[in-house]
Amino acid sequence: MFSRTKSQLVEADQALPGRTERPWRLADKHVVLDAPVVTDTAPDGYEVAIFGLGCFWGAEEIFWQMQGVWSTSVGYAGGHTPNPSYEEVCSGRTAHTEAVRVVFDPAQVSYADLVKKFFEVHDPTQGFRQGNDVGTQYRSAIYWTTPEQEQVARDLTKVYGDELARRRLGQITTEIRPASETPYYYAEDVHQQYLAKNPFGYRCHANTGVRFPETA
Repeated sequence: MFSRTKSQLVEADQALPGRTERPWRLADKHVVLDAPVVTDTAPDGYEVAIFGLGCFWGAEEIFWQMQGVWSTSVGYAGGHTPNPSYEEVCSGRTAHTEAVRVVFDPAQVSYADLVKKFFEVHDPTQGFRQGNDVGTQYRSAIYWTTPEQEQVARDLTKVYGDELARRRLGQITTEIRPASETPYYYAEDVHQQYLAKNPFGYRCHANTGVRFPETA
């Protein structure tokens, strides 16, 4: 049941039932940043970005290092099962992807810069995998939170996709959806800022090796 080799998204009527409330507690403070982990409320003027780019341990580390990022967390997005556990997501029976929620100050870092970093640090052409990590929970995804974010995400996806096509490196498979279509569920506390707690832990940084075009 908990195979990591699922290669097809489960339909809603076949997904695990989940639970009405999150059964685990989360730390009050981010291990690295001077901010809360749970960011349902963020400072005025800040924005939320949600990305899926493979194993969320290494993905979160990349974003918390960026200037202008106020807080990060890891969780599950794009699926059907309410409040899923890590084991349930890895089973392939929730349709979630491992995701990073980034709360940022757009006066210090633009959403476009976050999207460019997103494309550079993973391989958006691999479908339901990143490197040796195989399964629907590793798919590439952008869940936009404003119409402006959607436009930026689609425009930059085309720019990067054209560059990859020019180099014959495959087609982008990134899922682009409104965050409002699917709730973001915070992952268990052990996964939050995992690489700050375990500096020699696993990092999956499969990528194309292609920098985002300078003209974009």
